This record gives sequence, structure tokens and C-alpha cells, in this order.
Amino acid sequence: MSKCAIFSVVALAAAMTALQLASAAAPRKHIVILGATRKVAYSKADDPAGAAPGETELKVRALMVDGVLKEWTTGEAHDVTDRSFVVRRVIKINDALPEENASTGDKTAAGEKCAPSAKNPPSEKPEDSKMATAGSKPASGDKATAGVKPASARAASTAAAASTWVWQRGAWLLVDRVTGHIVQLKLPDYDPGVSQVVWFRDYAAYCGVTPSGKSLYAVVAQVAARKAVVSKKLSAFDAENYPSPVCGLPEWQREPLRVIFHPTGKDAVSFEVVPGAAAPAKGEAKQETETKE
Repeated sequence: MSKCAIFSVVALAAAMTALQLASAAAPRKHIVILGATRKVAYSKADDPAGAAPGETELKVRALMVDGVLKEWTTGEAHDVTDRSFVVRRVIKINDALPEENASTGDKTAAGEKCAPSAKNPPSEKPEDSKMATAGSKPASGDKATAGVKPASARAASTAAAASTWVWQRGAWLLVDRVTGHIVQLKLPDYDPGVSQVVWFRDYAAYCGVTPSGKSLYAVVAQVAARKAVVSKKLSAFDAENYPSPVCGLPEWQREPLRVIFHPTGKDAVSFEVVPGAAAPAKGEAKQETETKE
């Protein structure tokens, strides 16, 4: 083989290696979208922790990654950075009781057993074939073929099965548009029925409830922080009897960075937010630190 041919082969191999390395280094681009909004039935009975009194509908949107449904969401999304956003998850839960599931399964099984097969039609007795003369009208009881449910029965069965699924508001999700990665945020003292989150930058402000359910707290959580930036007790909390909403929507101010909480029936409380710490706004009494119950 000539020197020229050897050089060509080596150059081609080097070019292919460089191309493979470049393609391996380039990250795959994902397509992350929120689908069109649609309304679903929603009520206090279906979601005692999240539905407001008298609420009958919930607007939901599909969260799709590369054309695949990953989650259902509700409410407006908030851009945290140029590549990530947060949005609230909504969950579709099976609300059927065990005996309801068993009843539905028995009916379905019975229908399958009774349905005649096209390959093995049911045998007819001689006297039955003589009675069925051409052009004769079937009896009222023969309108539905044996073992096959009429359309109205099938529709009722479908409606009953659909009614066992209910929608419930859930936690917040952090979505990366570049990698398509979805993470459920663990917001401190977050309660789906009480906490109305208002986002600013990567901060989430809301009224939270302690794990014991006895105290209402003003909370500011930061996406990258493990602990709450603000965690101050507002009042005692009665899980059996509380106003709706428990708190008005928090208000954000930019300079200085400050958040104002509006607990129902009480004076507003504001805090200046510093990364990793928070202090009462000027002119307000300093609250004593306490151990959460």
C-alpha cells in the first residue's frame, strides 16, 4: 500500500474518532412541554386536604418529556432559572373501596363467561329452532343477547368505574428543561390544604403546618437549601376547625428582599430574607425561637 493510501486511511480513522467523541460529549436535547389545560371534576369530598369549599372543577395539564406523559400538573408554572421551572403536581387516585373493586371484577368476569363464542355457538334444541320462524318478532326479553350487556348497562358500568378515580393536589416539582429530569421538592412544613405557595426567584413563601398539626408557621424555603430560610410561628393551629384560607397570599418585595405574610384574622408579619437566614423587618418585635412540636 502506498504512503498516500496509508495517510488517507489514518486521516479517515482520526476523523471518525473525533466525530464519535464529539457526538458522545454533546448532551441529548430533550423536549419538555406543558400540555393544554383541561377541566376535571373536583370537590372537597374528593380532596379534603386540598379543595376549597364549593370548588367543583380543577384545571390540569400534562407534563410531557420527549412526547411521553410524566406527570399531571395544576396551576401556573414559575421559571426558577433559564433552564428550570417549578410547577405543582396533581395526582389521580383510585378511590374505590375493596368491596367495590371486587364487585366490579365479579361482574366483568361473569360477563366474559356468559358471552357466546363465535367459534363455538351455543347449541339449539330442536323445539327452539321450530319455534323461531322466519319474520317472527323476538320477545321483549330477547332484545339483549344472552351474556352481553346492553349499551345502557355498559355505559353505567363505565361511569361507575370512572367515578372511583379522583384528583388531588400534591407537592411541587422542579423540572430541568435541558436534561428532562423531574424532582419532587420537599418543602418544610408544607401542607397541601393550607399552604398557598408564592414563588420569587428560587424562594417559596407559604404558611406551613408542623408535623404535629398544632402550629401554623411562616415559611420561606429555598430550592437549593436543606433548611427553611424563614420558619417562624404565627399562631396555634386547629386541624378540625380553621378558616379558609388560613393565610392570604404572601407578598414579595425586592429591595430589600422582604416577604409579608397575612394570617387570617391577625396582623401582617414581614421578614427580611437573607440567603441562609432571616430577620424580622425593622420596627417589628423579634420573635422568640421555639422548638416545633
